[in-house]
Parts: sequence; structure tokens; C-alpha cells
Amino acid sequence: MSGTTLTPTRPTTCAPSRAARELGLKRGEFDLAVRLGRIRTVPDEGGGGRRVPQAEIDRLHGRSASLRDSVRVVGTAEGASLMGIPAGRFTRVARLGLVTPVTWYPNRYRAVVWLYLAEELRRFAAEEKNARLLTGRTPAELSDRLKAGADHRARTWRGRHCGFLLRQAEGPWERAGVVAGFLDPGEIDDVLPDPHERVHVTALRPAPPAHGAPGSPAAQLAEELMTAAEPDEIEWFRHDLAREAAQARTHRPAPRPAAPSRHPAPDRPPLTRGLRGWLLRRSPRPAH
Repeated sequence: MSGTTLTPTRPTTCAPSRAARELGLKRGEFDLAVRLGRIRTVPDEGGGGRRVPQAEIDRLHGRSASLRDSVRVVGTAEGASLMGIPAGRFTRVARLGLVTPVTWYPNRYRAVVWLYLAEELRRFAAEEKNARLLTGRTPAELSDRLKAGADHRARTWRGRHCGFLLRQAEGPWERAGVVAGFLDPGEIDDVLPDPHERVHVTALRPAPPAHGAPGSPAAQLAEELMTAAEPDEIEWFRHDLAREAAQARTHRPAPRPAAPSRHPAPDRPPLTRGLRGWLLRRSPRPAH
């Protein structure tokens, strides 16, 4: 007797952990590649989170080494070495916002350690227009900003992180929620006077990057770094939130709780046999 052998259907998407293994990447390298747009993901239709299309894994198969190099991160000392400058000058360049951190972590002393993409630092150092920033005296206008306490590392990271989250947002209100994630609640209340919109947008705010248990010093530090701090930066996020919310309203209104009925029917207990009979006996009989 002849039979037919069924070939298992190949899944069209897979979980990030499996995709990282198939691509030969550590999970941190994989997550950073996703944030940078080097690996495409899609929403998980079965619930929250993201999945990786099998076609994307096939596209990147055999390119693990170059992909890993593209997401290599370095700290201040190694970054300075890559650019051929002292660590102190590298810190000044970073504080001025001329190079942008891609991620960070708290060290044992709860201080922020900023990390940068190695390929971006190499590219910055190779551009001729940046030579004056890497050798000789720091230009006077930049030196004055440093003396005044300028430090744009957190700000430039927020801008980059916001861009990543906006790319992952699945709809207009979700985009508004992303922008709101970088503002204090009081700023959101001021920009969105409608209480239903505030509730909806606040529920869609992204959580800060996880660096500790909720309420821990590391988690508090993450919350602080996620929140816009400088007046012009706050104004930029406020303006962006107002614009995203206006666009979302044209798509669909924010959800509102169901309105109660104007004339609710009174609750009536079911008639028992005894009560029904008593009422029937007391009702007037029709005249003959």
C-alpha cells in the first residue's frame, strides 16, 4: 500500500531567542541590532512582543560576523583609543553631543556608563571636518559650553531611543504613547486636557530600559534618564506629543468608557409561585 509523507510546515516567524541562536549572536547583540533596524521584526499576533520573520533570518544567514561588528559597543577608554584621542577629550566630545550613546548601564557605584557604537566613532574620526575637534585646542564656543556644565549624553541617547520606539509603534496612539514616555506626568496633563486621552496615552507609555527591580536605585536611575530634563528638550517632546495626538484623533478617538443607559430598567425579582398566585387573586376581575 502506498502512502504520502507529509513534510512539516516551516514556521514563517520565530521567537527572538531562537533567531539570535540561528544568527550566531548573543542576545544583547541581537536586541541592539533590532533597535538599530539591522534586523526586521514583526508584532507577535498571538500576544505581546515581537517575532522575527524566517525570511529575515534567511537574508542575514552567513553574515553573523559583519552583523556582530556593526553592533559592537565600546566605553570611553576604548572609544578614545579607536579615535586616537585621550579619554578626557573623548568625554568632552561626548558631553557636547557630537557622538551619541547607543546604550548604557549603571556601574557598581550607581554611576552611568555610556556605550557607543564602534563603527560610528571610527566614522566620526575619519571625517575631515571633525579634525579640529580631535586635535589642538577645543574651539572657544565649545569650550564655553563645557565650562557652563553642558552634558548632552543623556539627551542624545533619549533622542535615539525615542526613534527606535517610534519605529516599533503599531499605530497613531501608540506613537503618542512613545513620546509621552519621555515626559513627566504633569507635562502630559498640560498637553492633553482630555482625561480619556490622558489615560489612554499614559497606558501606552513605554517602560524605561530594565536595569533593576521596580523601585530599586537602578530602576529609579533608568526612569530619570528616560525623562526629558532641559527646557528646550521638554518643549520639543511636548510639541511632538501634541502633534502625534492630533494625528491620532483623525485616525480614531481615544477609547471612552461605555455611557450608562439613560433609563435603566428597575431590577425586578422573579415571581415565586406563591407570590404570583397572591397577585393574581388580588387583581380585579373583568366585568361581564
